[in-house]
Amino acid sequence: MMLDGSAVVVRHALSTDLPAMVALLANDRLGALREMPTPAGMGSYLAAFESIDKDPAHQLLVCEHAGEVVAMAQLSFIPGLSRGGSWRAQIEAVRTRADYRGRGLGREFIWWAIGQARTRGCSLVQLTTDKSRTEAHRFYAQFGFTASHEGLKLLLD
Repeated sequence: MMLDGSAVVVRHALSTDLPAMVALLANDRLGALREMPTPAGMGSYLAAFESIDKDPAHQLLVCEHAGEVVAMAQLSFIPGLSRGGSWRAQIEAVRTRADYRGRGLGREFIWWAIGQARTRGCSLVQLTTDKSRTEAHRFYAQFGFTASHEGLKLLLD
């Protein structure tokens, strides 16, 4: 992927990327309410990172440009009995740094993730986004994502 004449690298996240990733998660009105991008809060993020990183069914990904993490996502591969026992890919925690939005990076990143799902033999790609993120809904519709199901969540905190 190219941006402003220089390469953007999609790669597996490293634990050293964690502060930048948590900052991306916290950098919007919803994330600001639920994320803890402080040194004191990093322990739980590191434990989650290590669990995800050990599991081959999950990938924590970052886009790096000019030596900085500028976008991230989690890609999970889930087996299922439905659809003839097919696999599905779940895209979560998609974030692009504010100064990189609207420059095509997110579009390339999502196409890349969809390509990974095809490579792994998935029959569908799914994702969730908060109902209040109407710009995100329009963004994902460009790829053919449709609001075909109603998602429900139960917070256990």
